[in-house]
Amino acid sequence: MSRMKPAHSPSAPPARFTPALARIVATVSVGFVVTQLDVTIVNIALARIATDLHANIARLQWIVDAYTLAFAVLMLSGGVLGDRYGARRLYAAGLVVFALASLACGLAADPALLIAARALQGAGAAAMLPNSLALLNEACRHERTLRARAVGFWTAAGAISIAAGPVAGGLLIAAFGWRSIFLVNLPLCAAGLAATLLWIPAPRREPAPASGTNATARSLDLRGQLLAIVALTAFTGAVIEWRPLGFSHWAVSGGFALALIAGVAFVMLEARIASPMLPLGLLRNRNFSASVLFGVCVNLTYYGTVFVLALFLQHARGQTPLQAGLTFIPLTGGFLLSNIASGHVVARFGTRLPMIGGALVAGLGYALLMPVDAGTPLIALLAAFLLIPSGMGLAVPAMTTTVLSSVEPARAGTASALLNTARQAGGAVGVAAFGALTGSGAAAQVVSGLHADAAISAILLLIAAALAWFVRADAAHAPPAAAETATRMKASR
Repeated sequence: MSRMKPAHSPSAPPARFTPALARIVATVSVGFVVTQLDVTIVNIALARIATDLHANIARLQWIVDAYTLAFAVLMLSGGVLGDRYGARRLYAAGLVVFALASLACGLAADPALLIAARALQGAGAAAMLPNSLALLNEACRHERTLRARAVGFWTAAGAISIAAGPVAGGLLIAAFGWRSIFLVNLPLCAAGLAATLLWIPAPRREPAPASGTNATARSLDLRGQLLAIVALTAFTGAVIEWRPLGFSHWAVSGGFALALIAGVAFVMLEARIASPMLPLGLLRNRNFSASVLFGVCVNLTYYGTVFVLALFLQHARGQTPLQAGLTFIPLTGGFLLSNIASGHVVARFGTRLPMIGGALVAGLGYALLMPVDAGTPLIALLAAFLLIPSGMGLAVPAMTTTVLSSVEPARAGTASALLNTARQAGGAVGVAAFGALTGSGAAAQVVSGLHADAAISAILLLIAAALAWFVRADAAHAPPAAAETATRMKASR
């Protein structure tokens, strides 16, 4: 196997996209693909799952959100453990857990077992995603242009899998039934594990520092982790159960109260302990915090909209899972072209302009869904189904590059975990909130829920564009060493 060893440094990557780097990008993209695929592929199976397992709308929301919530609340620990024990090791472990959980999903006999297995899938995804990005950053961290291209390919793989999820789900369900959407993960995870062992070199062993920035990044804050789990789960559960139970119900009002108390306790704990799970100092970095909030807006709108669209196509328009899946095909093309183009755009113009432009394009796509009803011709959906992924595909790689540029390489795992935790939490809230707008799932309620969803999404993407304006354009073009030095100087003030 060829290794990336330029003469000036035995550990620095090359300045060009070599076959060795391509293999690393392909390997870490496998993990990104399976984690993102299971965000959306299940949506197209909801109608069949509801029939076979006798699940109502609230249970369907939990089947989607059990995965997303576990993914979100455990991702910080996944990044921290990767910083402590090695990103390669955690990435491989995540692939194994995800495969076993997928098998359990495929064998689940009732909604409760499926929800539990979905949560275990989320735990495996939480180990994979931040460490896949950390491995990618390690391979490219000395070369800004190279990193932008690699992140573009990595993000494209995940984005295409999100978009292709409904299409693949429809085809699998038509051929083999809904359980096959989970069982298909087994060969994918096996291939990813083999590639990890073969193509990603084991890192050199380095002693963990006893103090300083890196020590903070390598800590495992169990109390903070528990509070984060309680806060996010209580909040999302209260949103899901709000519509069927009403706000006055103790489970709903108590859930919101518990989420608030746990959230405040989490922030207070992280602010006073020596080695927090969430380094609050990172949030004082303008590029980092603006990018994280940007990611929340993007994921909340997209995850929630895909959930509602899957119900709209099947409940309001009466499509089969295969027909509904094929309707999502335009999303795949939009993601593919825009993600690949984004790497070149970021390398030339920096990250701020692609983030602003992408948010505005996606926001326009959501706005075009506002007048849609059950009788709208499918061709009228085409513009929205192209604009939404095109805008997201342009913006998300730029957002990811901004986050990686704003921290020193030793904290890449923690930083990417923070970003993706916020994004997955936003996605879970989107499914809970937008799903609640569809009521019991009757056709008229689903249509009115889609209208509200489209309006809210368009507004949130305008907010995301405004957030992107606060990204420093000079930092996006700065050499990595200069950007990291500037970040450390700002963090020390």
